[in-house]
Amino acid sequence: MSKVYILGGAQTDFERNWKKEGKGMVALLKEAVADGLEGAGLTFEDIRLLNQQNRVSCFVGNFIAEKYVEQGHLGAFLTEVDQAFYGVPSARYEAACASSSVAIDAAATKIRADEYDVAIVIGWELMKTVESRVGGDFLGRAAYYDKEGKDIDFPFPKLFGRLADETLTKYPAIDEERYMNALAKISVINYSNAKRNPLAQTRKWFMSFEQACMRDTDTNPLVGGRLGVSDCSQVTDGAAVVVLCSERFIKERNYTGKPVIKGYGHRVAPILFDKKMQDNAGSEYILPWTRQACLDAYRRAGLSVDDIDFFETHDCFTSSEYAAISCFGITKPGEECEAIESGMIEFGGDKPINPSGGLIGCGHPVGATGARMLLDLYKQVTGTAGDYQIPGARNGMMLNLGGSATTNYVFIAGMDN
Repeated sequence: MSKVYILGGAQTDFERNWKKEGKGMVALLKEAVADGLEGAGLTFEDIRLLNQQNRVSCFVGNFIAEKYVEQGHLGAFLTEVDQAFYGVPSARYEAACASSSVAIDAAATKIRADEYDVAIVIGWELMKTVESRVGGDFLGRAAYYDKEGKDIDFPFPKLFGRLADETLTKYPAIDEERYMNALAKISVINYSNAKRNPLAQTRKWFMSFEQACMRDTDTNPLVGGRLGVSDCSQVTDGAAVVVLCSERFIKERNYTGKPVIKGYGHRVAPILFDKKMQDNAGSEYILPWTRQACLDAYRRAGLSVDDIDFFETHDCFTSSEYAAISCFGITKPGEECEAIESGMIEFGGDKPINPSGGLIGCGHPVGATGARMLLDLYKQVTGTAGDYQIPGARNGMMLNLGGSATTNYVFIAGMDN
């Protein structure tokens, strides 16, 4: 099968509020796609020519625009960006917060099958069109809505608050105070990393360890079980574009220094949180299907955790990043605190997690997150991440979750050896 190369792309500034700017979906797409093509070294004329040769296709990742902006049929809206997209095959892909990872997977599959030479992935979400409680209800559709979301204020903080509770139950050797302090440290690391990222939503924010530890206060109220506001990812407007291509296209254009997708994993766990917890009873991992997706990616890449220089993970809540540490294989299950307390996952540590700031720091426009993560893998391994560059990074791994770790997508990207 053909190798899948990453040409480049672009991310919008996640600090922006597009509704306050008087701009909507089409404006977001026009800006993101134009910048994404430029970041990949392509033009609209290139798209026209590639389309005439049946060599280009587009893949749109979005979770729930039908609610946030009252619009479906999203793949067709690239024709509003530029006439170059007239006739280009394009469709929308959805898997909750892993929507653009599904789009990446579909795009990469088409390239491996030699059906297209260029695949443009656009992930986006506009979330600041409604007030927070309504938005929380919309996001409840990423769970089993009738059983886990309907008539519940902010269902996802509660679900990932339960993940924190279940973690303490499954690993009784972990002291509760130590665990909660570890979650606070995760929050602080992500906020700190975001300050280096000029496109991060919270780059101007401040979070101290003391603030993150002091939950159930006026400034850090509880939002789900033990979790406070400091443990949550952001409500974000934004888009990310990443352009993939075939080895044939690389050779035609005489490109050098472009990374490849070396491995991937895709596993789906039971959609109900209770069934997930029942399912893990025979496993040492609290999220066994997440762990399996990581193992699948390592196997396909022919790599191990020792070969990975940095990670981008789905810290929708601090409890999800905590669980991801052992799923990656950085520590054994139940020993995640050690990686956090030792500084191993910090920016200058041996296994840095979320140098971009992650979902907590960089932001989480749900349909864009997978594409943003892959773009950050591209930036790091090509040495173009600027102030948040991990020195010498050659291989990066990303974990993108949909729902309460229901859909699990993992990609490994690195320089072609």
